[in-house]
Amino acid sequence: MTGRARARSRGRARGQEASVPGPAPVSSAEARPVPPAAEGELVGRGRQKGVPGAVRSESAILQISAGFHQVKIGERGGRRRDFHDVGINTRGAMEHVKESKTGVSGSAIELRANYFRILSRPQWVLYQYHVDYNPPMESRRLRSALLYMHDETLGSTRSFDGAILFLPHRLPNVETVLFSETRQGNKIKITITLTNELPPTSPVCLQFYNIIFRRILRMLNMQQIGRHYYNPNDPLNIPQHRLMIWPGFTTSILQYERSIMLCTDVSHKVLRSETVLSFMSQLRQQAGDQRFPEACTKELVGLIVLTRYNNKTYRIDDIAWDQTPNNTFTRRDSEISFKDYYKTQYNLEITDGNQPLLVSRIKRMGPSGAPPPGPAMLVPEFCYLTGLTDKMRSDFHIMKDLSTHTRLTPEQREQRLSRFITNIHSNTNTQAELNSWGLNFDNKLLTIQSRVLPAERISQGPRTYDYNPWVADWSKEMRGAPLISSRPLDEWIMLYTRRNADSAQALLQNLHRVSQPLGIRMQRAAMIEVEDRQESLLRALQQNVGPNTQMVVCILPTNRKDKYDCVKKFLCVDCPTPSQCVVARTLSKPQALMTIATKIALQMNCKMGGELWAVDIPLKQLMIVGIDCYHDTSAGKRSIGGLVASLNGKMTRWFSKCVLQSRGQEIIDGLKLSLQAALKAWMKYNDALPTRIIVYRDGVGDGQLQSVVSYEVPQILDCIKALGQDYNPKLTVVVVKKRISSRFFARVSGKLSNPPPGTVIDTEVTRPEWYDFFIVSQAVRLGSVSPTHYNVVYDSSGLKPDYMQRLTYKLCHMYYNWQGIIRVPAPCQYAHKLAFLVGQSIHKEPHTNLDDFLYYL
Repeated sequence: MTGRARARSRGRARGQEASVPGPAPVSSAEARPVPPAAEGELVGRGRQKGVPGAVRSESAILQISAGFHQVKIGERGGRRRDFHDVGINTRGAMEHVKESKTGVSGSAIELRANYFRILSRPQWVLYQYHVDYNPPMESRRLRSALLYMHDETLGSTRSFDGAILFLPHRLPNVETVLFSETRQGNKIKITITLTNELPPTSPVCLQFYNIIFRRILRMLNMQQIGRHYYNPNDPLNIPQHRLMIWPGFTTSILQYERSIMLCTDVSHKVLRSETVLSFMSQLRQQAGDQRFPEACTKELVGLIVLTRYNNKTYRIDDIAWDQTPNNTFTRRDSEISFKDYYKTQYNLEITDGNQPLLVSRIKRMGPSGAPPPGPAMLVPEFCYLTGLTDKMRSDFHIMKDLSTHTRLTPEQREQRLSRFITNIHSNTNTQAELNSWGLNFDNKLLTIQSRVLPAERISQGPRTYDYNPWVADWSKEMRGAPLISSRPLDEWIMLYTRRNADSAQALLQNLHRVSQPLGIRMQRAAMIEVEDRQESLLRALQQNVGPNTQMVVCILPTNRKDKYDCVKKFLCVDCPTPSQCVVARTLSKPQALMTIATKIALQMNCKMGGELWAVDIPLKQLMIVGIDCYHDTSAGKRSIGGLVASLNGKMTRWFSKCVLQSRGQEIIDGLKLSLQAALKAWMKYNDALPTRIIVYRDGVGDGQLQSVVSYEVPQILDCIKALGQDYNPKLTVVVVKKRISSRFFARVSGKLSNPPPGTVIDTEVTRPEWYDFFIVSQAVRLGSVSPTHYNVVYDSSGLKPDYMQRLTYKLCHMYYNWQGIIRVPAPCQYAHKLAFLVGQSIHKEPHTNLDDFLYYL
């Protein structure tokens, strides 16, 4: 175990068995609490002190160690299964993109990207050795110390994790035998065997580049929090909200089309100035002593906290109400209290001896694959809350003040990145480290050639119109024009409280006023006054909503979740009826009421099956499918899969299905039946099955690509085959990723700006083993626009890359909840909205009567 002191918790009375009450108790098998240890503290037999350079980047090297043990000399130069997504070659199976995956349509544009080429000396090779000890040594630190006595043989530049040694040069012999001596005078034989010569593009080498770069970041005094590195010495304070921002960077080094490059982007870590102890004190005053434990568990479990004494983050998994800082644990065969431990280790005084301890379960494996050492016990007084609460996110002033620091313009972002790479080049320590391995980085952002797709024309009823492509919005152009199709609203009800009666009447009048030009025939609603209680609201729904009710509009006094959930659960599960909830505050500005009423009328029409606008999609008999998933934390992280499929050629009608699955179950298992139901619905609408199916799979995280390729795609194919042996449509599966670090900038009117919507990037920064591309589809007013990464993992259609890119961009125009272009194709956003509604509010499968409607908008 590295960087932690092992500890065994004691009860308040010595000898009492440790127990942690709460929803997820710590079992006796894992009740080995660990106080967060000091950096570099190691425990184990044969521990050596004062050995310079004894451990170099241990924790980082350990991540890749397990995969190296199996590498033999005979595998030299071969590609191995990599960590995360490296090495998954999906492009090789697609004949039509083997030669080129680049599109041709659109106008040329030159961009800058947040990538820096990695420069290495010619014929660069990394040499990998396996190290054996005789007699065997258990302590990794001792193994390192014994090996590092041989600088004259190995050289000073190396990386060693206790078993695998990396060198930038080759030793004279395949097997090198060395002898060392311990402080006790024991002779140790060390056998160093060459196992691999790694070219720069090998997956192991790429992982090694990242380890070296993390070492560079530490040399720049940056601290790792989670996966990224931040600078605690240059904080941005927002005292009025008790918030602090640490600036930092996300970094990754990968093989791209023509070269290995570093992709880096600016990142920010939001920290709160309050400790968990002060938060608990406020909560006790609000909830009272009796309800405090329950309220505290509900508020804190699942949050991420930062301990500033070692700059590490922990997830709160439980609260140990029977443990205090006065409890003791075993440390190096002696008893010590948590209070004394923090005093001796960090010189920190604990002021409240009665505070309960926080439990954070350590998920990583111990040394040599041993089980995790046990939960880390944290003192609330030293834990700082990170991130923002929902209440903070809904506070306009907090978000505005935060955005001034975190929402960088393209020019600001480029300056920050250029300064970062300049710091690496100007720091003597970082340059010495890079030079010792024969590596360096380019000093300027990558310049690439790209294209801007032509703007789409919008069809709305009898009209076809253009929009400003730089704005990517047509809310003004669509006013006063009838929709493609609208549903008459004859029987509907509006619920409101007495306090909001005027708002309800004003909304009703404006709905009638705006609906006529849109072509929506609307009768007067049945107005029902309810008390401001959940029971009264539910009773009114049960008594007034019948089989003929087409729509229910609820004016909610506040945005309290329980009332919203009550409405949605009843109208989506028990009595399937499209519904529209409006918070009264939204209707408080008379000058904006017409605009708000227009948006509400459009939403209501969609939820009943109406169609708003369309773009030209030339492909016939095409069904588009969007899949996304949501994890319902209130139900033990149960997976909720949303599937949305088009029902017509214009992509204006959609079939929706949601499945709820147990924790850990593959999402596609339940979606197989949903996909079959979607195909049958298509058959009902079109009297034939689609000849081409394109699936946009959203919600796939880093490292899950292999699961999609090897498991989900075959499941989709089996699902299609189950409809009949003769049915063999052309299938395309596209993985959609939004959480990416890539950023692109265009020079417009002499300054760096965001690229225009419709910008496609399919060269230089794409991956050679993938059929992938980026699209910048939205327009943003503030900050830097985020592109979306599309990776076609399966394609039997033979559709040209140009057509695939243009179709994807067209679908970004078809989301009916926004009169403009969105970041992902419409079916992905629909699937997200569906899964989110079920996971947040309903927690049950919606009624099948709603399958043909966009009731979740």
